[in-house]
Amino acid sequence: MRGVQISHSSCVRGLCICIPALLLAVVFVSGCRSGGLAVHRSIAAFPADGRVRCVSVIRRRGGGALNSEDVHSLAPSLNFVEDSRGYLEAMVRAPVLPESEVAKFVWRGHIYRLNLRFDATATDSFGDGTPDAMRLHTPEDRQAFRAWFTAIAEQESNQPQDKLPTEIDDCAALLRYCYREALLKHDAAWMARQPEPQEFASLSSVIQYHYPDTPLGLNLFRVIPGPFAATDLHDDAFAQFADAHALLELNTYFVSRNVQDARPGDLLFFRQLEQNSQWHSMIVTGPQAGWVIYDTGPIGKGPGEIRRVSMHDLLHHPDARWRPLPSNTNFLGVHRWNILRDGN
Repeated sequence: MRGVQISHSSCVRGLCICIPALLLAVVFVSGCRSGGLAVHRSIAAFPADGRVRCVSVIRRRGGGALNSEDVHSLAPSLNFVEDSRGYLEAMVRAPVLPESEVAKFVWRGHIYRLNLRFDATATDSFGDGTPDAMRLHTPEDRQAFRAWFTAIAEQESNQPQDKLPTEIDDCAALLRYCYREALLKHDAAWMARQPEPQEFASLSSVIQYHYPDTPLGLNLFRVIPGPFAATDLHDDAFAQFADAHALLELNTYFVSRNVQDARPGDLLFFRQLEQNSQWHSMIVTGPQAGWVIYDTGPIGKGPGEIRRVSMHDLLHHPDARWRPLPSNTNFLGVHRWNILRDGN
């Protein structure tokens, strides 16, 4: 950590230090007429991974506490947190796509600038094929995703067959549709397209990113095994389409074989060897994770339908192959989306 004191008579800029481009970002601090502030900067790794991180520490040159209420951010991404020393930590949520940003703030009428650069990163902390930039890093975003994912599934389960999106034709298609829609920015235009927009009025969208401006672009689903690498974005490792087996193996992780461990937004998977389509999925939803929603897929020569069934009824299904019980070898357990893995 290195202090940069900004005088009344001149502007001071931090010097750029050469470090590996993909993993590191350089923070420049500039300002005029400091009014007694010392702005500490560091040369550190700032990947474009969506995490909230401290990019600078600010203190009063003459000592004494610096109140966060006296410092006013001019950038939506910039916030200040008081530490135990009376200093302020400048906190920024990193973007998920490479970019440079000038984050400005005001203290006693003087404007200060943090010139930030965030670079692409191929980090995959869990080695599950999902880049860390796709994982939702805050509890608020993870809860927002769960709420939207299940609310959209609930809406589709209430629609007549002829009103459903044409792409929903089996259980995997329902998962893909709800996943993608949950990551959109749910603005007025999106609401206007919904048959019952009032059902979503109390929900807040995910903040970290919005589809299609994601680290994976339009191709949200992994379809080739292996940990994430930067070359995956150009090697067809991700696609807009993924069947139930690919969703199970490459886009979710195992939680439990006990449905009591399931939370709304989790998934149940089954494998039925006796059927042409072996892999099947259900969305856990409802209060206390007490319901499931799934698409049957084609029934005979006709289309299938979306069904909403209580967990109690599913546990007592007349066909034991569909009971989500540890003793049922057809039941593959409760799974959770990889993007929720950062904090479960």
